[in-house]
Amino acid sequence: MVTAARILLITILDLYWWVILAAVISSWLVGFGIINSWHPFTRNVLRALHALTEPVFGPIRRIIPPLGGLDLSPLIVLLIITFVRNWLTIGTFL
Repeated sequence: MVTAARILLITILDLYWWVILAAVISSWLVGFGIINSWHPFTRNVLRALHALTEPVFGPIRRIIPPLGGLDLSPLIVLLIITFVRNWLTIGTFL
Protein backbone atom coordinates (compact mmCIF):
# COMPACT_ATOMS: atom_id res chain seq x y z
CA MET A 1 0.00 0.00 0.00
CA VAL A 2 2.82 2.40 0.84
CA THR A 3 4.58 1.59 -2.43
CA ALA A 4 1.44 2.38 -4.41
CA ALA A 5 1.11 5.71 -2.64
CA ARG A 6 4.75 6.53 -3.40
CA ILE A 7 4.31 5.64 -7.05
CA LEU A 8 1.19 7.79 -7.23
CA LEU A 9 2.96 10.73 -5.57
CA ILE A 10 5.97 10.37 -7.88
CA THR A 11 3.64 10.36 -10.90
CA ILE A 12 1.83 13.48 -9.66
CA LEU A 13 5.17 15.22 -9.09
CA ASP A 14 6.29 14.26 -12.61
CA LEU A 15 3.10 15.63 -14.13
CA TYR A 16 3.38 18.87 -12.15
CA TRP A 17 7.00 19.20 -13.28
CA TRP A 18 5.76 19.21 -16.89
CA VAL A 19 3.01 21.71 -16.04
CA ILE A 20 5.62 24.08 -14.61
CA LEU A 21 7.82 23.64 -17.66
CA ALA A 22 4.85 24.39 -19.94
CA ALA A 23 3.99 27.48 -17.89
CA VAL A 24 7.55 28.80 -18.09
CA ILE A 25 7.86 28.20 -21.82
CA SER A 26 4.43 29.70 -22.52
CA SER A 27 5.32 32.81 -20.50
CA TRP A 28 8.46 33.22 -22.60
CA LEU A 29 6.50 32.76 -25.83
CA VAL A 30 3.93 35.34 -24.76
CA GLY A 31 6.68 37.71 -23.61
CA PHE A 32 8.46 37.52 -26.96
CA GLY A 33 5.20 37.95 -28.88
CA ILE A 34 5.27 34.52 -30.50
CA ILE A 35 1.94 33.44 -28.99
CA ASN A 36 -1.12 35.66 -29.31
CA SER A 37 -2.59 35.69 -25.81
CA TRP A 38 -5.87 37.19 -27.07
CA HIS A 39 -6.85 34.02 -28.94
CA PRO A 40 -9.60 32.24 -26.91
CA PHE A 41 -7.92 28.82 -26.89
CA THR A 42 -4.54 30.26 -25.98
CA ARG A 43 -6.08 32.42 -23.27
CA ASN A 44 -7.80 29.36 -21.76
CA VAL A 45 -4.56 27.37 -21.76
CA LEU A 46 -2.65 30.25 -20.17
CA ARG A 47 -5.36 30.67 -17.52
CA ALA A 48 -5.23 26.94 -16.74
CA LEU A 49 -1.45 26.99 -16.42
CA HIS A 50 -1.65 30.09 -14.22
CA ALA A 51 -4.33 28.49 -12.03
CA LEU A 52 -2.22 25.34 -11.62
CA THR A 53 1.06 27.07 -10.84
CA GLU A 54 0.20 30.29 -9.00
CA PRO A 55 -0.82 28.62 -5.69
CA VAL A 56 2.72 27.21 -5.49
CA PHE A 57 4.62 30.15 -7.00
CA GLY A 58 2.84 32.82 -4.92
CA PRO A 59 4.25 31.92 -1.49
CA ILE A 60 7.74 31.54 -2.95
CA ARG A 61 7.46 34.95 -4.64
CA ARG A 62 6.58 36.50 -1.28
CA ILE A 63 9.80 35.09 0.21
CA ILE A 64 12.04 35.66 -2.84
CA PRO A 65 10.77 38.47 -5.06
CA PRO A 66 11.80 38.64 -8.72
CA LEU A 67 15.40 39.77 -9.05
CA GLY A 68 15.88 42.27 -11.85
CA GLY A 69 12.84 40.97 -13.70
CA LEU A 70 13.93 37.35 -13.32
CA ASP A 71 11.42 35.19 -11.45
CA LEU A 72 13.20 32.36 -9.66
CA SER A 73 10.09 30.72 -8.20
CA PRO A 74 9.70 28.10 -11.01
CA LEU A 75 13.33 27.10 -10.59
CA ILE A 76 12.93 26.74 -6.83
CA VAL A 77 9.75 24.68 -7.22
CA LEU A 78 11.43 22.42 -9.80
CA LEU A 79 14.36 21.88 -7.41
CA ILE A 80 11.98 21.02 -4.57
CA ILE A 81 10.03 18.63 -6.80
CA THR A 82 13.26 16.95 -7.91
CA PHE A 83 14.44 16.62 -4.31
CA VAL A 84 11.13 15.14 -3.09
CA ARG A 85 10.91 12.81 -6.10
CA ASN A 86 14.44 11.52 -5.54
CA TRP A 87 13.76 11.10 -1.82
CA LEU A 88 10.64 9.08 -2.57
CA THR A 89 12.42 6.99 -5.18
CA ILE A 90 15.40 6.21 -2.95
CA GLY A 91 13.09 5.55 0.00
CA THR A 92 11.29 2.89 -2.04
CA PHE A 93 14.39 0.72 -2.14
CA LEU A 94 15.36 1.03 1.51
